[in-house]
Amino acid sequence: MMKDDTGRKHWQMLRYGTVVLLFCVVFPGMIGYARERDSGRYLMATANTAGTYYPVGVALATLTKVKLEPEHSLSLNAISSAGSAENLELLRDDSVQFAILQGLYGYWAWNGIGPFRLAEPRRDVRSITMLWHNVEHFVVKSDYLVNGTMDDLEGLKRKRFSLGARDSGSAGSGYYLLQELGFVPEDDFELQYLDYGASTEAIRSGEIEAMNIPGGPPVEAVSRAIGALGKDVTVLEFSDEQLERANRKYKLWSRYIIEPYTYPGQDEAVRTIAQPNFLAVRSDVPDVDVYRIVKAMYANLEFLHAIHPITRAMKIEAAINGLPVPLHPGAARFYREQGVDIPDELIAR
Repeated sequence: MMKDDTGRKHWQMLRYGTVVLLFCVVFPGMIGYARERDSGRYLMATANTAGTYYPVGVALATLTKVKLEPEHSLSLNAISSAGSAENLELLRDDSVQFAILQGLYGYWAWNGIGPFRLAEPRRDVRSITMLWHNVEHFVVKSDYLVNGTMDDLEGLKRKRFSLGARDSGSAGSGYYLLQELGFVPEDDFELQYLDYGASTEAIRSGEIEAMNIPGGPPVEAVSRAIGALGKDVTVLEFSDEQLERANRKYKLWSRYIIEPYTYPGQDEAVRTIAQPNFLAVRSDVPDVDVYRIVKAMYANLEFLHAIHPITRAMKIEAAINGLPVPLHPGAARFYREQGVDIPDELIAR
C-alpha cells in the first residue's frame, strides 16, 4: 500500500502544481473569450497537443463554428491544457466552460474523493456525452520484456518512468493504476513528469525507459515512438487479473484490443484496458446552448469522423453509458427527444 505522506504529497502536487498552459501563447485572447461567454462564445479545455483530447476538441470546436455560429452565434474554442485534473480547476474558476475529462476524474471530483478528498464535492460540473475510450498505453523499452504484461514493470525498479505532465489526468490515472497493481510509484520508479511530446523524445533519446500515454488509438505520441524505435519499444498488455485489480475500487476500466497495424509495424493485437472519456460542462451554462451543441454533434457525426477517426466511437445508443456525473439539463432534453431512457442517477437535482 502507498505510504500516506507520499500519496498526499503526490496528489497535492498533481492538484496544485504550477503549469504554464500552451493556450496562453496560442490563444492570447482566451480571457476575452471567457468574458464573452454570455454571447455564446465558450472555451473548452482539452489536454496536450500530442494526445487525443486536443484534436478531438478541435474537431468539436470546428463543428460548432460551421454548424452553429452562423445562425446561433454559438461556438466552442478548443484550448490545450495539462489534462483532466487541471481542466476541473479551470471549470471551477470559470476560465473554461466546457472540458474533456477522464471518467476517473469525473467520478473523483463529483464524489470528493481521490485527489479531491480535501475539497467539497464538485457539484458545479455536469456531463454532456460519452466520447471515446481512453486506452492505456504503457510503453516500455523491449529490453525489459518478460511476459509482455504490466508485470514486466517489476524490471524497471528505480528506472526512469514518465507518467505524464504534472497536474494531468494521465499522470493521475497512471499513478492510480500502478498503485492498484501493487507498486509504490514514488519508491519503485524514478518518476518523470513529461507531457506526451516530451515523453516521446525522452524515450527515443534514452533519457527514460518507460512512458504512460493513455489516449484514443492511434495516439500520435505512441506512433512517433514506435515509428522511431520499432521493436525496441513495446506497449504492455493487461492480464485479466490485472484488469480486475484496476477495477477493485471503481469499475471504470474494460477490456480493449488495439488491433494489428494500429501502430507502425504492430503485427499482433495488444490486449490492454480502457476507461471512458466524456464531455463536461459547467452547470450554469444555459440549457439551450448545451442542447444545441449536443444536438449538432449527433446530427453531424460524419463531419466529426472526417476530422478524427476516434469520433467513430460516438453513438447515440451509448451516449450516456458510464457517465460519472449527472447530465446537464440541456443534454437530458436532447436524449429524451431521442427516446433515450435516462437513469435517476443521471438526473441533475
